[in-house]
Amino acid sequence: MQILVDTNVILDSLIGRQPFFDQSDAVIKLCAQNKVKGYAAAHTITNMHYVLRKTHSDAERRKIILRVFSILEIVAVDYEKLFRAIINVDFKDFEDCVQDECAAAVGADFIVTRNVKDFEGGKVPAVTPEDFLQIYGG
Repeated sequence: MQILVDTNVILDSLIGRQPFFDQSDAVIKLCAQNKVKGYAAAHTITNMHYVLRKTHSDAERRKIILRVFSILEIVAVDYEKLFRAIINVDFKDFEDCVQDECAAAVGADFIVTRNVKDFEGGKVPAVTPEDFLQIYGG
């Protein structure tokens, strides 16, 4: 099984955000243990670095991101993905559409996110961490 993990789920796990930590961390652990092939879109990394700037030092942010690199494979964001996302008028949010394009490019079975509604009508079905754990059997 292959999944693209949304930024919010990665952050929930790696910085212990409550009340979302337990389920998000269980998803990330499945990826870390190679039980599930996990991906993150390249722009997730820049988004994380930006979001964490108010609460973490530069060194801490780099350490967190290096942990992501050791767990998830990073999907490149290129011209084709960006072009398909920008002309897709069915998606309300451009960034989420780019996530969907990245998930589709790697043949992901699901996008694991806390914001399932943001991915309605996408190429890849979105599920919450809780729902993914039930689907996986964990």
